[in-house]
Amino acid sequence: MTPLLEVEEARKRFGGVVAVDGCSFTVAAGTITGLIGPNGSGKTTVFNLVTGYLPADAGTIRFGGETIRRPDPTTLARKGLIRTFQQARVFPNLTVVENLALAVPSSRAGSLRPRVTPQEREHAEELLDDFTLTQHKHSLASELSFGQRKLLEFAATLMSRPRLVLLDEPAAGVNPVLVERIEHHIRRLHGEGLTFLVVEHDMPFVMRLCEPVIVLDRGRTIAEGPAADVQLDPRVLDAYLGD
Repeated sequence: MTPLLEVEEARKRFGGVVAVDGCSFTVAAGTITGLIGPNGSGKTTVFNLVTGYLPADAGTIRFGGETIRRPDPTTLARKGLIRTFQQARVFPNLTVVENLALAVPSSRAGSLRPRVTPQEREHAEELLDDFTLTQHKHSLASELSFGQRKLLEFAATLMSRPRLVLLDEPAAGVNPVLVERIEHHIRRLHGEGLTFLVVEHDMPFVMRLCEPVIVLDRGRTIAEGPAADVQLDPRVLDAYLGD
């Protein structure tokens, strides 16, 4: 079966620092794949290369079997690949429902507020209910807590009905109750057929949620497989889990 996402020999250098050094891995459709590694191992840079926020110096990225020659976030979102960020990116001066409407790649913005079509509003209302944000729909995003902004950003990724969502540290800085809710949403959406690639430092979160797990160190893939096996891999213990 053709992987949904393929990263082959990706490379990225920032001046004299090699952030990604021949990184290769695949994400199979229908999985919650974890991407872990120590700080500076290249995880977020890989996310940026895959989603077009940074140009790769070398390597090949394929999504749905198609080689993406010049990745850019809007084109990839239309194809069904979208991401979140470590620090939730929302529009603080727009309402919660307007943030969701604006997340659709085809949405048009008016001079002051995005135009919300009836179809987008209906989908947004469903997502607000799913993510228990309905009571905040007319609030400005700036009025939400940090965790609620994470939930809003997560919900916004679903407005374009994606095939693959890349989550960059979804549990970071979030209280345990919201971590449970985020995990619940990932499991629920995965059960509905959505594929995930998750970067996270919370190892219990990764090990109970992700299968398989990919481990990066110094910009390279050093291990890949079932979570239980990865935890015992000597290379992983030496690079990361044994610290």
